[in-house]
Amino acid sequence: MLRNRIYYSLKPLLPDGLRMWLRQRYAMRVLERSAGRWPVLPGSERPPEGWPGWPEGKKFAVVLTHDVEGRRGLEKCRKLMQLERELGFFSSFNFIPAGGYQTPPELREELVRNGYEVGVHDLNHDGHLYDSPVVFARKAAEINRHLHEWGAVGFRSGFMLNQLDWLHKLDMAYDASTFDTDPFEPQPEGQGTIFPFWVPAPVNGSATGRGYVELPYTLTQDSTLFLLLGEAGPETWLRKVDWIAEHGGMVLVNVHPDYIAFDEPPESLKTFPADYYRQLLVYLRERYGDTFWQPLPRELASWFSTHRLPKSQPFVPPRSSVPVMTDSSAADGLRGKRAAVLLYSYYPADPRPRRAAEALVEAGMEVELFCLRESASDPIEETVGGVKITRLPLPKRRGGKLAYMWQYGRFILASSLFLLKSMARGRHHLVHVHNMPDALVFAAAVSKMNGARLILDLHDPMPELMSTIYGLEPDHWLVGLLRRVERWSIGFADHVLTPNTAFRDLFVSRSCPPDKIDIVMNSPRQDIFDPDRLGSGAKAPSEEFRIMHHGSIVERHGVDLLVEAVARVRTTIPGVHLDIFGAHTPFLDRVLEIAHARGVGDRVHYHGPKNQLEIADAIRACDIGVVPNRRSSFTETNFPTRLFEYLSMHRPVIAPPTRGILDYFGPDQMLFFEPDNVEDLAARLIWAHGHPDEVQQVVHAGIEVYRHHLWQEEKGRFVQRVAALVRA
Repeated sequence: MLRNRIYYSLKPLLPDGLRMWLRQRYAMRVLERSAGRWPVLPGSERPPEGWPGWPEGKKFAVVLTHDVEGRRGLEKCRKLMQLERELGFFSSFNFIPAGGYQTPPELREELVRNGYEVGVHDLNHDGHLYDSPVVFARKAAEINRHLHEWGAVGFRSGFMLNQLDWLHKLDMAYDASTFDTDPFEPQPEGQGTIFPFWVPAPVNGSATGRGYVELPYTLTQDSTLFLLLGEAGPETWLRKVDWIAEHGGMVLVNVHPDYIAFDEPPESLKTFPADYYRQLLVYLRERYGDTFWQPLPRELASWFSTHRLPKSQPFVPPRSSVPVMTDSSAADGLRGKRAAVLLYSYYPADPRPRRAAEALVEAGMEVELFCLRESASDPIEETVGGVKITRLPLPKRRGGKLAYMWQYGRFILASSLFLLKSMARGRHHLVHVHNMPDALVFAAAVSKMNGARLILDLHDPMPELMSTIYGLEPDHWLVGLLRRVERWSIGFADHVLTPNTAFRDLFVSRSCPPDKIDIVMNSPRQDIFDPDRLGSGAKAPSEEFRIMHHGSIVERHGVDLLVEAVARVRTTIPGVHLDIFGAHTPFLDRVLEIAHARGVGDRVHYHGPKNQLEIADAIRACDIGVVPNRRSSFTETNFPTRLFEYLSMHRPVIAPPTRGILDYFGPDQMLFFEPDNVEDLAARLIWAHGHPDEVQQVVHAGIEVYRHHLWQEEKGRFVQRVAALVRA
């Protein structure tokens, strides 16, 4: 959120007229590229799993909220309340505790006495609430004091900035700082739902029943609609109301009394006629009568807290801002165009680049890919799945920092030459660059000068990964250099992709504009990870209890901790076995030595590297998968693809409750253990072995999370993003 911090620091210095002009110019550019995701986002109408329906059989809900930003708005609160009372509506007024005005206690008391609600709106309303965890913790104490003094249970951040995981520090029942879709906001990534949802609170690394209700607004804010976009009436609101009502969602609007013109004539750029809001309320009353529920936000939050179904209703995190492709128009736009892919890894062994490259081929693009050569048996040139591959005979070797830099430098130079040679046959329309390294994107400089659009696919954040591999402190000069290179690389690219929410938030917090980055998750191919591909997905009864681990066998992945846990459970689970899959590394030798030293050498089996089909079959034959990652700056934000692979094959999985995983799974959809704690991991294995019915309930709930992120949908978003980029 660096861009936001800079803007809100400069905001007081900019004249109101200039600031509004700049915002309007920016809003018009956003409007041009927002077709298909605003004001309606396809997919946001899907009810949460286990949705109980609205009280008393009501068709949909209507929630009215008001943020009071200044003295002018404070003076209009009573008029706004009177307008609503005449039409039989009630609402919540949110006041700034330490802003540019003081809220009279008698006004708050009058609102509550008349059946309205009072909430807390930020603290200072200056855009700096989330500058850092330390800043937020200090301000949270002040916010809590005002919540208690005002008898309030609701909160909304200024400018709709949000950090949902930080808000657990507030003593509140609900937050209303997000939206379903609104690309005009400073943080334009919406929640992708027109329903309330539950945000669970993790405590000491494990989730509890505590949390709060999130109420996203679903009608665009009045200031955006009437002041920025200049709409001369509430028609956009009314169309969205009809769509929400049709799908049984929640109509939640935020109207600022500051911007409403009651008796006075509307001021250009500053206010809009009160009749626009009146028309919305009249439309609701006349068209829908008593078919909707109209609670105060606190009433809705209280109802939802008691009626939600936590075992079947996971918090679905923000999705990509690109809608799912529902027709062939995007693919038609790519047909016959040329794409180049740069990959400092092996192909087709690396799943994410393979899925993306083959998706472009399916969309009709000519795709050339440049990568490393894994062994002498791999041909320098070949075509796999329609992708034309050229391999550089430069094996990837793990080593010291200088060795990494030397290998990266050679590959960047070779990639530049590959692109130049390829351009002799025609210009590229797209160059898709997979990190690491981030700087590989600069190999496409000539292609970009010749009109190609560049996508930088950030599989991993290099500063955190290198810090974890080499044990570097955050202030080490190399970590600082990697952050600068990351910033330069993101700035050079036309668009950025990354595989999970935590990574996206990390890149945005450092340098990436929110509207420049999308999430395309590492979802397994459904034709490979199919539990019924070789018959029933159920595992035959057996005396053995087979635990599986697959992936890179390195210290940060904690395979040695898993071996220690197996040694501790062997007497409780006599049939326990551990199957390890992955390329040989020096760390594997340490792992096998530990197994022999702990007396489980005959229980730990190393099977070597396997392709995706073989891994899917191995998962099908196991009882449980384990992702025993140690906690580090990298693993804290990483989302292991293995979680989806196990769940796709209907197998339970044990994993640490890190930020990257908790963004997607709650305690009812995943078996969690405390990272780095062998005792806790062993206890979870024993519990899973002894409670098969309860484990299956967790698996079924986890599968529902996985089904929200099937590759078919992720692929649609990816292809549509590419089509929009190439077309721009």
